Amino acid sequence: MFLSSSIRRQPEFGQGVREMSSAAIGIGAWGLMTGVAMLKSGMSVFEAIAMTLLVYAGSSQLAAIPLLIAGAPAWVVLATGFCVNLRFVVFSLHLRPYLMHMPRWRRMMHGYLTADMSYALFTRRYPQPPTTEAEKRSQEAYLTGNYFVTWCAWMGMSLIGIVLANMIPQSWGLGFAGVLSLVAIVCSMATTRLRILAALIAGVTAVAAYALPLKLNIVAGIGVAVLLCFWLEKQFGLDPDAEDDK
Repeated sequence: MFLSSSIRRQPEFGQGVREMSSAAIGIGAWGLMTGVAMLKSGMSVFEAIAMTLLVYAGSSQLAAIPLLIAGAPAWVVLATGFCVNLRFVVFSLHLRPYLMHMPRWRRMMHGYLTADMSYALFTRRYPQPPTTEAEKRSQEAYLTGNYFVTWCAWMGMSLIGIVLANMIPQSWGLGFAGVLSLVAIVCSMATTRLRILAALIAGVTAVAAYALPLKLNIVAGIGVAVLLCFWLEKQFGLDPDAEDDK
């Protein structure tokens, strides 16, 4: 999409690039860790590069790697990837009225390029679908600018991780680097009081429930934060997407 000169000439393309740039370091760090993880798990360089270019989904890749190495059936790998990335079904339903005027191949390309951060920034900037041709062009240009940063940061650092995997020792703690990259992404999205509160509630709950088996403390943190913030939103009429007053 970002190879089209007609899209790049739109001023919204540059705006999308600039607003997504703050998250590029976190996305790149996560991509680097995923690239290293694929090689360290025993995949060949060809397999790792193919998975990076075709799948383009860090959480699914990390979930599928141990299953592939263990020789799990294809349906198990596919079902795991589907469950891990189930949120993209919600994303696609929300974005449908924004993109339905496009040809099928173009919608499929948008589906491939859509990531968590690009979806979040785009829907925050454009809460309503386009109604005119000018709005359609400007919205697609902004979304494509988001894609440009996320795709380049992820692909570039993932490929670097694959190339350098055998040179990077395990003692460098790449798992912790991945956690830090996710923290950076979360912080860039914490733009309202309610979102900050949700992150704090989830963190405190997860730490308090650390003793739960099977890492259920993470599930508990998410559940408590969602339920409590949903109650606060309804009780006090808070808007989770409203920017705080400066």
